Amino acid sequence: MSAKLKILLISSEVAPFAKTGGLADVAGSLPKALHKLGHDVRIFLPYYRMVKQGGFKTKAVIKNLPVEISKRTEYSTILRTELDPGIPVYLLKNDKYYDRQELYGASMGDYKDNAERFMYFSRAVLEMIKTLDFKPDIIHCNDWQTGLIAVYLKSLYLYNDCLQDVATLFTVHNLAYQGNFWHFDMSLTGLGWEYFVPDWVEFYGKINLLKAGILHANIVNTVSRQYSKEIQTPEFGFGLDGVLRARSQDLYGIVNGLDYDVFNPATDTHIPHNYDHTQLGNKQKNKAALQKTLGLPKSDKPLIGMISRLTVQKGWDLIANVIDKLMQLDLQLVVLGAGEEEFVALLERMARKYPKKISLKIGFHTELAQLIYAGSDMFLMPSRYEPCGLGQLIALRYGSIPVVRSTGGLADTIENFSPKTELGNGFAFKNYSSNEMLATIEKALEIYADRATWRKLMQRGMQQDFSWEHSAKEYVKLYRKAIKDKRRVD
Repeated sequence: MSAKLKILLISSEVAPFAKTGGLADVAGSLPKALHKLGHDVRIFLPYYRMVKQGGFKTKAVIKNLPVEISKRTEYSTILRTELDPGIPVYLLKNDKYYDRQELYGASMGDYKDNAERFMYFSRAVLEMIKTLDFKPDIIHCNDWQTGLIAVYLKSLYLYNDCLQDVATLFTVHNLAYQGNFWHFDMSLTGLGWEYFVPDWVEFYGKINLLKAGILHANIVNTVSRQYSKEIQTPEFGFGLDGVLRARSQDLYGIVNGLDYDVFNPATDTHIPHNYDHTQLGNKQKNKAALQKTLGLPKSDKPLIGMISRLTVQKGWDLIANVIDKLMQLDLQLVVLGAGEEEFVALLERMARKYPKKISLKIGFHTELAQLIYAGSDMFLMPSRYEPCGLGQLIALRYGSIPVVRSTGGLADTIENFSPKTELGNGFAFKNYSSNEMLATIEKALEIYADRATWRKLMQRGMQQDFSWEHSAKEYVKLYRKAIKDKRRVD
């Protein structure tokens, strides 16, 4: 096996081209780290309207690429641009499918033809490989939108000379999103009804594209070790725990990395005062700037930041149960996010009730988000489940101490601080309990009062390495395992 791998990463969104969530951050950061390790890595994603509006320079490398969908042929253009020098990005241009305002659907729901859009996407990448002068050693698939690729390689393209040696890695970023579609969409796949069975794509009478990817990729991984274990249980398996247990020998967890070029308090242009672990005085200046920006009284009281979707998954039911008790503590709370109406309404009431203690901003604002990381003393993430989480990693980088529920990637990255040993980098609670969360916050407030200990805790977190370089090396190991498995099976 060559030391230099040829890697084709397939994702429905990639930062900075198109983004709705963390998947885009991973797909935009991992290739850079792989490239630095000396590998030939390329990316494939749809040419959405969002990409078109981004002003990226592109050129057509394939015109009139024929792709079969539902016994008809649709023609597309493959455009090429670059993520960074030496990292090509191939864009699937088909305005019928991708020239839309949103990536997956409007605010009221998904686009009704998402099955067709992403079945087409999965098949188009294989047709592209047949035409390009680039044969990957491995295709790295991400989430349900790419789930059919591994199926196609074992069925329609099984004997294709260009593709029969290509291995697959399938990454599950969030098991809750599975790509379930009604059974009549089988006609779109180009597969016969003999594939509409549990061993292939069928799941309780529907097509399940995530399940298809899990079953048929050579290797499967999730975005943290703990999450890879949790999803094999009924509580977190979303109906697929049995499928995942069946593949447990091929299931791994790799914590997402953080792009330290982007998230660096020493160089961040979005914050008014740059700093590092040796210059923490400027962090206090950012705290004052945050308080001024949000209309909170300037105070040395501990300030807790939250940047979060306002949903049950993120633990907002825990906060709702004890928010009045939380407001009785000697602290300030800053919240940036959007989500379920009941939590928005609750926070709006609390902001009116405690105007000197809580600030709420609905939506997402990059500059404010960075200022919250830089200006907060603690960062609260009481998630019900969290596949990986980037907030706690960014918080550590900016010297804001995470207070988390120990689940998924939060469990893998945040070690509970012990005053006796002075080991640990944050505060964690195990059970999904409002009272346990509140007690953990109170413990953090006690430690905060010991400023010398708190300073050491901040410095320890800021110096930890959660960069993509380490995670990329782990992915390379999985790529080699997948290639080895592909050759062994063949």
